[in-house]
Amino acid sequence: MSENRRFLLMRRPEGTPEEIDFALQSSEIPAPPPGGIVVRNRFASLDPAQRGWMDDAESYMPPIPLGDPVRATTVGVVHASDNPDFAVGQWVMGLNALEDYSVASPGGFTMPIDADAVASPSNYLSALGAVGLTAYFGLLEVAQPQAGETLLVSGAAGAVGSAVGQIGKIKGCRVVGIAGGPEKCRRLIDDYGFDAAIDYKGKDHEALVEAIAEAAPDGANMVFENVGGPVMEAEVFNLAHHARIVLCGLISEYNAPEKVGLRNLWQVLARRATIHGFLIADYAERFAEGGAQMAQWLAEGKLRMDEDVQKGLENAYPAFMRLFTGANTGKLVLKIA
Repeated sequence: MSENRRFLLMRRPEGTPEEIDFALQSSEIPAPPPGGIVVRNRFASLDPAQRGWMDDAESYMPPIPLGDPVRATTVGVVHASDNPDFAVGQWVMGLNALEDYSVASPGGFTMPIDADAVASPSNYLSALGAVGLTAYFGLLEVAQPQAGETLLVSGAAGAVGSAVGQIGKIKGCRVVGIAGGPEKCRRLIDDYGFDAAIDYKGKDHEALVEAIAEAAPDGANMVFENVGGPVMEAEVFNLAHHARIVLCGLISEYNAPEKVGLRNLWQVLARRATIHGFLIADYAERFAEGGAQMAQWLAEGKLRMDEDVQKGLENAYPAFMRLFTGANTGKLVLKIA
């Protein structure tokens, strides 16, 4: 290519992002800074967290500046290098952006990857990337599952949720998943080995509380929370005593003009439960350990990770919106090149 296309954030979304909030613009291909590299991005990860980065609000990462490309984890090849540790043509992964070419400076998050060790380099954005490692460390280190316990997973048909449930089964837990629609619930049972699946769609609060109670009559010892909102409110009425809640995401609230929050915290108190806010960045020094175990489970057929690969940087907006319509059928990845 002779130009660098960039998917820019032009205004801060109010509620659900609109196409007018973004723009696809072209610029010259950048040169590497002293000691840095330029990465030709091939695949980019599309994640709910990116919606939070678009707001001008305090968070664990700074907001994306207006006029800058939308931040994203990417895998690609080194296009140009001023760093002896990175050769042109080498495959790398890093926190870059939705653009054809990204500048990576020394001391950043960019690291080499072995593209020949996986079926597709995009696997480093799913099972062997932040998604798989979020499931791995969030469940094993924070929830600390014990054989025979009940694990309740919201957003269970998503990339993180489906991996959490499968790891729970590997550890001998009874796993109950909550998802939207009969097809996603079918996948939980047939594809990912969950013990029970609950379709939250069309259920009011009482009906959802009852459905969870039927699937987990002794209560949930662990809740891996990806959704928040009404789903989480129904879950906390079905906690076992001393339950552990891993708060990983709140996707139902990301586009809400006013944040709802949890309105029945008394249930957490009454059951002496704990809520643990979880970010995968806290385990960065142990990524190699988690990745090796995830790769082993994949090779042994104990773990399945589906990818929903959308094509073309020009399709970044409709691809991103699949996260919020429930259209994605696995880890959402944008194939840039």
